[in-house]
Formats: sequence, C-alpha cells, structure tokens
Amino acid sequence: MNWYNLLASAVYAIAGLVIFCLGFIVIDKLTPYNLWQELVEKKNTALALVVGFVALGLSIIVAAAIHG
Repeated sequence: MNWYNLLASAVYAIAGLVIFCLGFIVIDKLTPYNLWQELVEKKNTALALVVGFVALGLSIIVAAAIHG
C-alpha cells in the first residue's frame, strides 16, 4: 500500500472533521437559543431533525470541497 495515499486520506479526514465542527459551532452561535439545551433537556424532536439535516448537508458540502 502506498503510504502517501494513506497519509493523504488521514489528513483529509481530519480536515473534514475540523471544518464540520467549526461549521456546526458557527450554526450553533447563529441560532437564538442553545441547541444542546433544546436537544438534550427539552427533547425537541423537530429541532433534532433540522440539526441532523443541516449536519448532513454540511458534511456533503465539506466532502465535495475536499474531493473536488
């Protein structure tokens, strides 16, 4: 196996995770309420679905940016 490809995959995976986490933090700061409190304490299912779809969309964007 080519070690360069393995290292490049690891770097891209880490970069993707960091970008995803930063994007999620920005989204959390832009919302007028605390997402974690709404999700964990109040069990807001509708918000959980929205946050999940936003996370999925953000993941697709990050993957397309890294791949392309």
